Amino acid sequence: MNLLEHHSIRSGLMLAAVLGGWEAVVRLFHVPPLILPAPSQILLRFADFAVDGMIWPHVLATTTSVVVGLVAGVLSGLLVGGLISLLPALERLVYPYIVAMQTVPKIAIAPLFILWFGYGVLSKVVITALVCFFPIIVSVMAGFHSTDRDQLDMMRAFGASRLQTLVHLRVPSALVLIFAGLEIAAVLAVIGAVVGEFVGAQEGLGYLITALNFSLDVPGVFAVLIFLSLIGIILHGLVKIAGKRCVFWIHSRGSDVLELG
Repeated sequence: MNLLEHHSIRSGLMLAAVLGGWEAVVRLFHVPPLILPAPSQILLRFADFAVDGMIWPHVLATTTSVVVGLVAGVLSGLLVGGLISLLPALERLVYPYIVAMQTVPKIAIAPLFILWFGYGVLSKVVITALVCFFPIIVSVMAGFHSTDRDQLDMMRAFGASRLQTLVHLRVPSALVLIFAGLEIAAVLAVIGAVVGEFVGAQEGLGYLITALNFSLDVPGVFAVLIFLSLIGIILHGLVKIAGKRCVFWIHSRGSDVLELG
């Protein structure tokens, strides 16, 4: 049995123990479903949603906002982060304002985006892209700044141009940290999309959670949260797979952020 199978078995046993304890507490103390539904009730509601097909348009709407917003946030973060890293004067000038922008809670400014871009998918994409933007910038800057100085001096000594140094040294050296930022952004993208749907939407899992809360369908709310978790887990897994393929020459052992091998 390899290490991966061992960890999978332990994780499965821990999940079974948590769900079993949760089920036992709810049944033993007769906790009302309105307060805390049992896992069995949540799974039944999850199966109902999956079978009747009502939830799939909402899943598609949220997934579209998440994926498009993530791509937009990653591309803009890579571009801005790369420019800031290569131009120290620009970093001193622009980076403080980027940090200040990031400290503003997105839930506070989400109504403005709804007002500017409407109730459609565009406002959700913009909010998601903003949420993903900062982790990518930080990871790009950290990756570029971590380039070995001796290697930079060697590239200059051999007459390499700035573009050659960027392509053959800075970018490969930064990939590990960039993919770590991508893992964070992939998870935050789901949060960004749901925030936009909470504030104003006509479809999506965030909109569905609001409707279920209004009707006091707590098991349904938990079931929708499972769908959201699955979207985040799948995105996170895809980023990890891409990281292993793109940074295949690096072997990292015991890393909790990005396991490469």
